[in-house]
This record gives sequence, C-alpha cells and structure tokens, in this order.
Amino acid sequence: MGYNLLNKIIYIMGVSGCGKTTIGTLLSKQTGYPFYDGDQFHSLSNIDKMAMGIPLNDNDRIPWLNSIKEFAEKKVVDSSIIIACSALKQPYRDILSNIPFANCQFVLLQGAEALLLERLQKRVGHFMQANLLTSQLNILEIPSNALVIDIDQAPSKIVEQIIEELPITLSMQEFGLIGLGVMGKSLSRNFANNGFKLSLYNRYVKGKEEKVAELFVAEFPELENAKAFEDLTEFIQSLSLPRKIMLMVHAGEATDDIIEQLIPLLDKGDVLIDGGNTHYLDTEKRLARLSNLGIHFIGAGVSGGEEGALRGPSIMPGGSLEGYLLIQPFFEKIAAINNNGINCCKYIGEAGAGHFVKMVHNGIEYAEMQLLAELIQFLKVSGGFTNDLIALLLQPFLQTNKSSYLLEITIQILQKKREGQYLVDQILDNAGNKGTGSWTTIEAAKWGVPIPTLTAALNARFISSMWEERRQAAATMLTTTQKQPIDINEVMEAYQLCRIINHHQGFQLIEFVSKQQGWNINLPSLAEVWTAGCIIRSKLMEELKVLLSDSSNLLLHPSIVQQCNGAVDSLKQMLAIALATDLPMDCFSASAQYLFAYKQAESGASLIQAQRDFFGAHTYQLKEDPKGPFYHTNWQET
Repeated sequence: MGYNLLNKIIYIMGVSGCGKTTIGTLLSKQTGYPFYDGDQFHSLSNIDKMAMGIPLNDNDRIPWLNSIKEFAEKKVVDSSIIIACSALKQPYRDILSNIPFANCQFVLLQGAEALLLERLQKRVGHFMQANLLTSQLNILEIPSNALVIDIDQAPSKIVEQIIEELPITLSMQEFGLIGLGVMGKSLSRNFANNGFKLSLYNRYVKGKEEKVAELFVAEFPELENAKAFEDLTEFIQSLSLPRKIMLMVHAGEATDDIIEQLIPLLDKGDVLIDGGNTHYLDTEKRLARLSNLGIHFIGAGVSGGEEGALRGPSIMPGGSLEGYLLIQPFFEKIAAINNNGINCCKYIGEAGAGHFVKMVHNGIEYAEMQLLAELIQFLKVSGGFTNDLIALLLQPFLQTNKSSYLLEITIQILQKKREGQYLVDQILDNAGNKGTGSWTTIEAAKWGVPIPTLTAALNARFISSMWEERRQAAATMLTTTQKQPIDINEVMEAYQLCRIINHHQGFQLIEFVSKQQGWNINLPSLAEVWTAGCIIRSKLMEELKVLLSDSSNLLLHPSIVQQCNGAVDSLKQMLAIALATDLPMDCFSASAQYLFAYKQAESGASLIQAQRDFFGAHTYQLKEDPKGPFYHTNWQET
C-alpha cells in the first residue's frame, strides 16, 4: 500500500484542563480529519495512579506514547488525523513524530494555572485529578516548532486559528445524501455535475446492499470528489458545519429510523432534508421534534423522475425557512430552469407545505396520465385507430398549447415495439399506485374540497387492478364495439378542457388548505415551479402561471371561460360516442360532471337539505337569505 505524503498527524498537546478533547473534536468537525483521544491508550495501571493523584513517570509514559505512535502510524495511511495527547517533553514528542511518511504537527494549548485549575475542578468523571496539574506544569517543555495558542478565548476562535496558522486544507464535504436508490443516485450525479463535494451514504445489508455507495462513486467520473460511506458516524464527520443532509429513503418507518440514528450525531444548526414522497403530516411531526433539538428540517417535494433528478428537477421545499436559506444555493443550482430562465425551486411555505403541494402535484399527475390513457383508448376503440396513426395524429399538437411532457412521452411509447409488436399493448393493464394519489383524495375529502377528476383517476387505477374479473366480465357481458367517426381536433379540444378542470381542482385544494394552515402559498410562484423539470410540466402550466396572477379561481378567469364555452360541445360529443361504445371515460366524465355542476345556478341540493331536515332535524337556510338564520320544519304536518 502506498502512503500519502500529504497526510498530517495533528497533535493537540498541553496539560490537563487546557481543552485538548474539546478543541480536537471541534477541529475534526471542521476539517473532516478523524479525532482520537490519547487518554484511551493509557494502561489500567496508569489510570489507577492518576485516579489516586500519583504523577506518572517516564516508565509509565513511554509505553503509552509508543501505543499512540503505533496507532497513528496505521491510521495516517488512509487520511490525516487529529490526536489529543499531553506530549509534555521533547523526547515524548520525538517518539510521537517518528513517522517518516507523515507530516506531524503540534499545537500547544496554553493558559494561566488559575484558569486551568478552575476547569479541572469543574470537570466530572475524569480519572485525572486536579492536584496533578502542578506536576504537569513543572515538566512541560515549551516546543520550539509548535503552534502555541492561548486558551482564554472561544473554542471556535482557537480552531479558526489552527486552521489558518498550520495551514490546513479543509477536506470537508459540502453536502450529504443518504439513500442511493434511483432518485438518490440521479440527484447525487446532478449535485456533482454542478461542482458540489458530496458525501454519500447507503446502508450496509450483508448479501443485499454491500458497498453500494463505493461502487456508485467508482462508476461515474463526475463523482471523483465524492466520498462513499457505509458507516453513518464517519459519513456525518465528513461534512462541514452546518451539515446539510438530504434523505432519499422510503417514506414512513424507514425515514423515522434514519432520523433516529442521525439525531445523536447532529449538532444544533444542521439541516436535514426529506426529499421523499412523504405525507405532509408526518413532515410536520418530524419538524416539530427536530426544531426542539435545534435542527432545521425541510420537507422537499422533488419531481421529475430519474431523468429530471439528473438533469434538473422541480423542487418544492417547505419547513424551516432559516434551514432553507442554508440549502438554497445547492437546490437552486441543481433545479430545472424554465423557458423564461426562471429557476424551478421556490420556498413553498412553513411546516408541511412543501410535501403537501408535491402530494397534490402527484394527484394532478394521476389525472393527466389517466386523461391521456382514456384519450388513446377512445381513439383505438371508438375510432379504430392504430398506435402509429394515433402517434402521427398527436405529433402536431406538441407545437400547440396542448403540448406537455406526458403527451410527448406518450407519443414515443405508442411507437415502441418488442419483437415486432407494439410494446404498450403487451404490458399488463394493471396500473400501480404508491399512495400520493390516495392521500390527495383523502385530504380533499377531509377539507371538503371537490376534486372528482383527480379522484376518478385514482379509482381508475383501482379498477385496473381487477384485471382478472374484468376479463371474466368481458367474456360474459355484451359490449357495443361499433366504430364512430372521430374528429381529432374536437377530441383534443375536449381533452384540453378536462386538463384545465383537473388543474383548477388541484390549485383550489392547495389554496383552501394553505389558507386553513396559514402557509400563504403563492399559487403563481408554485405554477412556475411546475413549468419545467416536473412530470406535469406543459404549455398549459405556463399559461396558468400567468392566469393565476389575475385570479386563483381558474374556471372564472375570462380566457378560461371562453375556452370552456368553446370546447364543452366537443366534450359532450366525445362522451356520447364513448357511452354508445361502452367505453369508460373516468376522468373525462368526472371533469364534465364537475363543470356542469359548477355552472349550475340551481342544484338538487335543496332537496337533500329538506331530506336531512325531515329525518334528522338538521335545519336549512333560505335562498332569499343565504347567510341568514337556520330553519326547521315539521314536514309531516298538513
């Protein structure tokens, strides 16, 4: 094994009470050099003598010094190290520095005897007795080649002086990331490509997850300045203060487990970021706990998938504003930049705001995907179009306001073949659901905000999982399969109208909960975050960013009203054809019903209120005074 001639051994020396351990520990945190306390190498007999107040002699000290020297000789091969050792005489220092391939440097912490004695008398649980201070001062030989520092100043100032005077090239890493799954790896490469020095940690699981971080770092040239770890303590010690650590682990227990492991290792002022798809209420619980410990916590929604994480995702941080300001330069550097040159990372709001909007983003995403699935199925079943023809018909719309990332990849998917056959038609029609879509529907129901288009997309996924039953039903139940004439322009007008309704519902949910929680989420700013990098980026989102600056209620914006009025007949015609051919159109239908209900001045809810009052005396109000008193009627009286 070759030795690194640049590696240092920094001996923090001085009599008892001068602060060797305190300074060595703090210097380690600032430099990344591992710290070792020389006291741990004392023999039991040495410890017993000092505990009884008996000074050590050279016969006691020489074996102790040789043990430290042998240990240092092994450790310095891998990195520079820091050792606390009294090293009071020059012959002692000669032993400790007799390591030809290392650069040994001594730092003497010096102070007045009264100050040293005061510190020793306050120290609890140490074997070194205060009455031994005089004997140590008597044998102390001031080194001629050491850095001598007065201890009557703050430890942080002492460390600053050591770093400046020696000098020490800081080897600390700027940013840490835990969890090297697909997203964790892509984000790591993104950080590295933007010039950040990373520490990467992945757990060790024998036979399953071994040397994950090490192998990952070795695989990609951009990670040449990254450090890989399987030991969490070493990972933490490698990071500069305040530490900035991003968690990319599974939501739930896995996140709680890693946080529990981290808490004893972190310092006040450190920043912990959860970049997973976490429920916002879990984020708020963690934020409250860590805040009490002086640790900043950020719940950051990250969207863009594997490619987005690598090339520039949309990032939605929420939680500690003070903590966000510490990580802002890192996140803004790796985030997507939209067509107007605007960074797609914005502080969303306090508490769980970041994870809440990421949850709703995913709900909107569910519906956007389902609308495209229904659109393609409509063209196939009702129109009899082939995949290639559909791709050809949709391609021109990428140059219009209907363009989106999801439409773009759908066109590509339709043309992909496997063994001469369209791959998409070979994939089992059982759509997965990781939870965020369900959370969106549950939260909307909890807050009383209607989002039927988003919920329909979720239910469509649930129905898709019943694929065995659906095949049994298809074999026994009659289905109309008659082809109908299709106008692709009208179909796309109906599609765009449903997309507008979908986004309206999502933003309405965000606005309502933001007001209830006091988050003050800026909807135009949020829409801008979603204009690049994320899965739901689109020309429509770019338009909505502008429209939301005028009004948070998209469906009442004059330009949207005009689009609705112009496209509603196309939507009706499309649904009529689908109904005639027994074709389910979950999100198209839900969007239409929402629109019809939204613009209905007089609804059937009057009857529902009367029914509730009839059987439950729930009372009602009158149209002539909608904010007035409540009434109850005995409906059975003649």
